[in-house]
Amino acid sequence: MGIEEYLKQNRLLTDGAFGTYYAQLSKEQETAAEWANLKNPALVKQIHREYIHAGARLIRTNTFAANKQMLLCDREQQRQILCEGFRLAKEVAEESEESVYVAADIGPIAESLYGDHAEILEEYIFLCDTFLECGAEIFLFETFSEINYISALVSYLKEKVEETQRKMPFVMAQFCLNRYGYSRMGIYANRLLQQAAEVKEIKAVGFNCGVGSGHMLEILKKLDRPTGKYFMAMPNSSYPQLIKDRAVYLDNSQYFASRLMDIAKLGVDVIGGCCGTNPEYIKKASLFLKDLGQKNEIQKERGSLVVNSQEPQREIVRDNAFIKKLESGQKVIAVELDPPFDANDKKILERANIVKAAGADLLTFADSPMARARMDSVLTSVRVRTEVDIPVMPHISCRDRNMIAMRAQLLGAYANGIRNLLIVTGDPIPGSDRAQISSVFDFNSIRLMEFVRELNREHWHQERMYYGGALNYARANLDVEVERMRKKIAAGASYFLTQPIFSDEDIERIYKMQRQVDTKILCGIMPLVNKGNAFFIQNEITGIHVPDEVVHAFSENMTREEGEAVGATIAAKVMKKLSDIVDGYYFMLPFNRAHLVSMCLEIMKQI
Repeated sequence: MGIEEYLKQNRLLTDGAFGTYYAQLSKEQETAAEWANLKNPALVKQIHREYIHAGARLIRTNTFAANKQMLLCDREQQRQILCEGFRLAKEVAEESEESVYVAADIGPIAESLYGDHAEILEEYIFLCDTFLECGAEIFLFETFSEINYISALVSYLKEKVEETQRKMPFVMAQFCLNRYGYSRMGIYANRLLQQAAEVKEIKAVGFNCGVGSGHMLEILKKLDRPTGKYFMAMPNSSYPQLIKDRAVYLDNSQYFASRLMDIAKLGVDVIGGCCGTNPEYIKKASLFLKDLGQKNEIQKERGSLVVNSQEPQREIVRDNAFIKKLESGQKVIAVELDPPFDANDKKILERANIVKAAGADLLTFADSPMARARMDSVLTSVRVRTEVDIPVMPHISCRDRNMIAMRAQLLGAYANGIRNLLIVTGDPIPGSDRAQISSVFDFNSIRLMEFVRELNREHWHQERMYYGGALNYARANLDVEVERMRKKIAAGASYFLTQPIFSDEDIERIYKMQRQVDTKILCGIMPLVNKGNAFFIQNEITGIHVPDEVVHAFSENMTREEGEAVGATIAAKVMKKLSDIVDGYYFMLPFNRAHLVSMCLEIMKQI
């Protein structure tokens, strides 16, 4: 009997955790359990047998983290681990007198280990290809935080089996939630179900890991479920406590089993355990579920709840002066001021007032540029907005905050009235500091934009957060940068800001990009102030092209006023040439000389 036929009549009980139970039995805390497929196959088979004897009718291969970066191995070793993991599970399943199904288990690959979407997708494809070669008929993608990679892999599997005239595998997708029902990427549970509902080839969808059985039950009570999909729930035993660098879970199998029965009453088709569970948990769950009766006797039948494939239309209130002006077609002026290195905010408030009087529409503050700590960009923005009454836009860099801290900062920014962001990946930590300072990079700029997009959808739909990205016009291959712009737009970016522009060649590059992408562009303007300043920017700062003629326009013996006048004139001429191309100007001021904004604007009027 195939798994789908079985599920039409029966509730399917899966195994529990492999990794935490393996660590308990083997006393190995630091070695990935997947290596046991080669080094301790007897124990792997023992664990599978214990789960089947406990009542599990679906077991997962010991391959959850069997990607190359996690295992730190070569391709051949990885292939052996995958194939042995499938073979060992299959052999144990075939020993049973009951129908026991084997799912090829694939867990999420940490983007921080790879960093490149194409490389990650290639790794997933290798996992899928290997399992197909082994004969896998069931694929379980578990503990994911979004559907993007799963959707791509389902499409790949469909094409692959059509080429070989094989049957499409039974695909199961599970997402990991926190106790509030959100994934690591900030996507709410119902939306994840909606997205899975739109992928026809996904046959079963649900949630695992992240939360204990009590919180899983409360989350599921609030959800709709997609028609035509089998519903899954595999919570952790509890929340872990860290003792001597070991994750220790409560021994609460009786409580866990009773909560699983309550979950089953909601109409869940596939039930099991995740981290912290062991065969005793599954045994008690099996006894509870037998008492519950057949699946068609439960309170809610499968498919009785519906998730619409289309998002409900929500009213978006656009109470954002900067965005209103930008979208009206008027030229906007954004000015960047550097937050101070200390706690003295007097000067930045003075400069903010000067820039506001010059006609700036928005002030923006960098997030510790060049990896040198300055006053926090969000807190600086809140302070200036409160004191000066002008729209603000903090830069948010991916470098310094993990996912928890990033979400916390964004929520705090919103609560304090921030409605515009510039999202950037961030400058790397200098080599000399890397021994003492760690980069985080849980996100890159595109992934963080997607994260904020989900916050808009779930929390801020009445007054959304707008955000933009950086545009690198100096990239050697403009097509690559245009493609990145399109990805950022797809992730919700409303506008782009560039580095300072000085040459006709770079103006032409902006023009070419602007014709290819329908978006708003604010071009960087930097009024240089003397020869040393120009020479430094030309030779020290990557991504900015300062032509020799600009440097030579300054002389060594110029006064401060003369140097500023030359720099402002050059900047004003660039602005004039850009006026029919861009949607606004983004001023970056050497040494925070705020009066340069009004100088440039006045000179531009006279040209």
